[in-house]
Amino acid sequence: MKRIVAALLASAISAGSAQAQAPLRPDQEAFRGLYKELVETNTTVSSGSCTLAAERMATRLKAAGFKDEQLTLFAVPEHPKDGGLVAVYPGTSKKLKPLLLLAHIDVVEAKRSDWVRDPFTLIEENGYFYGRGTADDKSQAAIWTDSLIRFAKDGYKPARTIKMALTCGEETSGAFNGAEWLSKNKRDLIDAEFALNEGGGGLTDGKGPLNGGKLVVQSIQAGEKAYQDFTLTTTNPGGHSSQPLRENAIYAMADAVTRIRDFEFPLEFNDTTRAFFAKAGSIRPDAMGKAMVALSANPTDKAAEAVVNTDKMFHSMLRTTCVATLIDGGHALNALPQTVTANVNCRMFPGRTPDETQALLARAIGNPAVKIEQRVKDKPIAKAPPMNSPAVATMERLVNQRWPGVPVIPTMSTGATDAVYLAAVGIPTYGVPGEWGDPDGNGAHGLNERLEVRSLYEGRDYLFDLVKALSSK
Repeated sequence: MKRIVAALLASAISAGSAQAQAPLRPDQEAFRGLYKELVETNTTVSSGSCTLAAERMATRLKAAGFKDEQLTLFAVPEHPKDGGLVAVYPGTSKKLKPLLLLAHIDVVEAKRSDWVRDPFTLIEENGYFYGRGTADDKSQAAIWTDSLIRFAKDGYKPARTIKMALTCGEETSGAFNGAEWLSKNKRDLIDAEFALNEGGGGLTDGKGPLNGGKLVVQSIQAGEKAYQDFTLTTTNPGGHSSQPLRENAIYAMADAVTRIRDFEFPLEFNDTTRAFFAKAGSIRPDAMGKAMVALSANPTDKAAEAVVNTDKMFHSMLRTTCVATLIDGGHALNALPQTVTANVNCRMFPGRTPDETQALLARAIGNPAVKIEQRVKDKPIAKAPPMNSPAVATMERLVNQRWPGVPVIPTMSTGATDAVYLAAVGIPTYGVPGEWGDPDGNGAHGLNERLEVRSLYEGRDYLFDLVKALSSK
C-alpha cells in the first residue's frame, strides 16, 4: 500500500510548478539503473521472488563497500522466495539509537494481458515511469538502497547508525510478512529510535507533467488503521428447494451484512487526525474546509460531521470501518443452503482491538446464530507515533526548503502498512514526504501503475537530505 493523500483542495494552490526534468546527473543515471533492476524483478506472491530482489540489492551494496557482516539476507524454509534484506551503516555515536529505513519490495499481482505496457518492464513515457511497483513501493526501496550506496561511496560518517530493512509480504494479508518476522524474531537487528516508511508523500493538482501540473501539498503519515478480516458464518439444516422456509442461511447472512452496512462506528480523533482536519480544512476555501475545522474543534458538531462524512476518505479517517467484501454459500441449485460465509474487512482506528471490534459487529448484527471469527488472530493493535517528534519537525523544515509554499499536513492512513508491526515492538514509524502522486492514485494496486519522473528524482534528493539530517549530530 502506498501513500494515501486526500484530495484536500477544492481549487489549486499556487505551489510547486512542474518544470521539465533536467538532463540526468551521473548519480541519477546510476540510480535509474538500480530502480530499473528492482522494478523489473518480479516480486508478486504468485510467481515472483522477493529473495532475488533482496539479493540483487545486497550485491549493489557490497559493490559500494558494504561488508558481509553489515548485510543480513533472511528467509524461512517454508517461504524461500519471500526473503528480505537488512543493511546496517554504522554511526559514530554510542548514545544515539539507530534510524531504520523500511520499504517493502513485494508488489500486487499484474497480468500482462490487462496492462497497456509490460508491467515488469520499466518504461518512461510522457513524464512518467510505468511498471508494477514504480510507486508502490519500489521507488522508496530503491531510494533507501541508493542512499546507503551514496553514503558509502562518499565516506559519510553519521552520528546515528542507519539501518535499512527491505521486506516482503506487505501486499498479501495472511502471507509470510518480513516486517512482522523481523519484529518477532530479529528485534535487535532492526532496533531503532524511529523508522521512516511509506505512507506520506505529496499530491498534485492532477494536470500532469506535460500540462503544467503543480505539487499542491506534502504529507507526513503519523499513524494508520489496523487491518482485520472477520469470517461470518450462517448455517441451516437445508432441505428441498420446493418447500422453502423463512429460516434460510442466505437470508440470515443477508440480514447480517445489511446491518453491518447500516452500522456506524463512533467518531474518534487522535492528535494526528485532529491536526489533519484543522490544518487541511484551513486551506480549503469551501464548505468542506469550514466543516473540517469546526469538527476538529468540536467532535460533537453533528452538522459539521454530516458535511465531512460526504467524503468517503474523511469519513473513514474519523472511525473504524467495516465492509462486506466476499460472500459464498449454498451447495446446489435445487437445495436450501446449509452454509453461507462472508468476509467482512475492518480497518480499525488506532488503539482499537479486534476483540472489541468483533463485539461491536455482533451487537450490530443482533443475531447470536451468526458466527463471527477473526481470520488472522493476534494481529497487533495500531499505535500512532508522537507528532511532537524532532523527526517530524525536520521533515517539515526540509519540505519548506525544497518546495517553498507547499503546505505540510500530518495524516493518518485509512489503509495499513508494515508500520503496524514496528509500532507493536516500540519503534515509532512515520510515512515520509518526498515523492508525490496524482489524485487518481497513479494506478497503484490497479492497472498501468506509474510515478512521475520528476517526483522520483526530487523525492530521492529530498529523502537523501532527510536521512542525512536525521542521522547527523
